[in-house]
Amino acid sequence: MRLSWPLVMLMVLLTATAMGWWAARDERIWLAYCGGMAAAAATAAGTLPLLFSRRFSPRLADCCTGFGAGVMLAASVFSLILPALHTLQQGGAGQTQASLVAGASVLGGAALVLLLQRAGQGHDELARQAALRRVWLFVLTVGLHNLPEGMAVGVAYGGVAPEQASVLTFGIALQDIPEGMIVATALRGIGYSRADAIGCGILSGLVEPLAAVAGAALVAWSSTLLPWALGAAAGAMLFVLAHEVIPDPHRRRHALPATCCLIIGFVLMMVMDTALS
Repeated sequence: MRLSWPLVMLMVLLTATAMGWWAARDERIWLAYCGGMAAAAATAAGTLPLLFSRRFSPRLADCCTGFGAGVMLAASVFSLILPALHTLQQGGAGQTQASLVAGASVLGGAALVLLLQRAGQGHDELARQAALRRVWLFVLTVGLHNLPEGMAVGVAYGGVAPEQASVLTFGIALQDIPEGMIVATALRGIGYSRADAIGCGILSGLVEPLAAVAGAALVAWSSTLLPWALGAAAGAMLFVLAHEVIPDPHRRRHALPATCCLIIGFVLMMVMDTALS
């Protein structure tokens, strides 16, 4: 089946408008919506080089993957887990209790992503039986990958200092740029048209504002959920990192440059988070 991109764009525009109108009722949710849209825009920007080049070298793709993994790893620690511990201790929890609660929330977030992946595999099988195009399966998979990032942005704006949430959003948007490029070039490489590859790359990032609004609304509904939500977002990101992002370059021959880029991304995000927030 042929994708009708004008119809898809109209549906996306209407959904974004309705969600923005609803989010504007609460300042924290509105900021989360804006942060999620910024991350989605970064993913869309990453697809634009495909207008000028069909593919990029595997080495460059693995280096971009490693850099993004480093940014996400530092964001999990400095923007999510440490603020969760600080919030718990401010609420009267002792050091041991705060550590146990934060650890349990990290495990819970990782388990949630695992369950979503299992459910997605079942959906994939049904989709294959229905002969749906592989492109939608690919976009759904990448959308699941982006879910923890959007949730992290929303939870941050819902409960931590706006400056720290802005740094987290910037870091996630920074790693979304090469991610958008990788998604679009991968689709182009397996035979999809340039328009389909770019369009689906853009769609893959639109889950982030949805997840951001949901995360901020959850925290706004009950402030006691903040440390749990922060830890769960970190656990979800760590699961995606360990299960999908980091192993990819090691399956090929570019593990060393990808590892070096991971360390660079980690240090860059660490410096931004500790110096600017």
